[in-house]
Amino acid sequence: MKILVVGKGGREHALAWKLAQSKGVEKIYCAPGNAGISKLAEIVPIGLTDLVRLADFAQEKKIDLTVVGPELPLTLGIVDVFEERGLRIFGPTKEASEIEGSKAFAKDFMQRYHIPTASFRIFSDPAEAVDFISRASYPLVVKADGLAAGKGTVIVNTPSEAQATIENIMVKKVFGQAGERLLVEEFLEGEEVTVMALTDGERVIPMVSSQDHKRIFDGNTGPNTGGMGAYAPTNVIPDKMMKRIVDEVLDPTISGLAEMGRMYKGVLYTGIIVTDRGPKVLEYNCRFGDPETQAVLPLLETDLVEIFLDIADGYLNINEIKWKDKSCVCVVVASRGYPESEEKDKVIEGLDRCDEIGCMVFHAGTAIKYGKCVTNGGRILGVTAADHSLRAAIAKVYECIQGINFDGMQYRRDIGMRAVKVDSSYF
Repeated sequence: MKILVVGKGGREHALAWKLAQSKGVEKIYCAPGNAGISKLAEIVPIGLTDLVRLADFAQEKKIDLTVVGPELPLTLGIVDVFEERGLRIFGPTKEASEIEGSKAFAKDFMQRYHIPTASFRIFSDPAEAVDFISRASYPLVVKADGLAAGKGTVIVNTPSEAQATIENIMVKKVFGQAGERLLVEEFLEGEEVTVMALTDGERVIPMVSSQDHKRIFDGNTGPNTGGMGAYAPTNVIPDKMMKRIVDEVLDPTISGLAEMGRMYKGVLYTGIIVTDRGPKVLEYNCRFGDPETQAVLPLLETDLVEIFLDIADGYLNINEIKWKDKSCVCVVVASRGYPESEEKDKVIEGLDRCDEIGCMVFHAGTAIKYGKCVTNGGRILGVTAADHSLRAAIAKVYECIQGINFDGMQYRRDIGMRAVKVDSSYF
């Protein structure tokens, strides 16, 4: 079997790594890929948005299954393009992907199908938004409507902060067209977790829960990023709570989209906050999370290729997905200046030692230059380890990171630590 993975980050490296473990896989291609993925797959120099060339390549090489990592090609309609040509592909259609592509659509959808979420208002006029926040209670959450690489959500504590955020998003257009519309939401208190679910458009199977660490600095301080690390499973979602999430969120989401004529096949990412009133949805994503995928896939026992084929063909066997009784943690190593800026072409040293320690290093922003692995983005590596306890996995990851070096590297030193302190069953 020949597989094409579309994407270039740590999530796609983790997907390629897991897909390569399937006995039925003969060859993996990745477009456009990165330095780490090049050890598992043949790199194809086609951009994420060049949907026609990607489909042409899949036809030419007789690709049996295409797996799409990032949201951008999904929201542009890559699944529609491939399916029109009879090409098998894993992911939701353009219409179904709008659940991530437009936060306004997602909130209206949740309201329509009575899916628990924060109260909200949608604005297309910055003056109207400013007038609203001048009379509101704080804190509030301000969100750009469109895709903003995980950075379009800002918690504001005062009217002046809210006004500055509205100006940045809607007037200065720091997120481009994503800021044409804006949402102002009620601030919810509780524990945030990620639940990714596999679905064939009818059946829904939640994966093990995970917890992302969005802020750049220790203690959840500093600006939002695309994610600085994650661990799985969490102690926040016991079986009883997961059943509530399936019954109150996941099932109504998939059935609601089907009722609207937007059948959703693929993986549905749901950002959940567990409040004293139960679980509420913070956001949907139409794809695997990054870095949550790096912490979740190493725990999967079942053949990922078989799962993806079942979903693409419209029949997911809910009894065959099994998980290892372990914990996994991923710590993101980023370049200096991230998330505001990034430094490139810094030589990365010490990666070979990670295999000896028992860590997986998923490459995100890397490239090969002059025969050496160099930095090529904001988030550079996802150093990952699984072990029988979360504490052991954390220790292994940070031991590995101590041996990695490049000029300007930064990372958080508290990924997963809160769970270790709170729940003694992890160690």
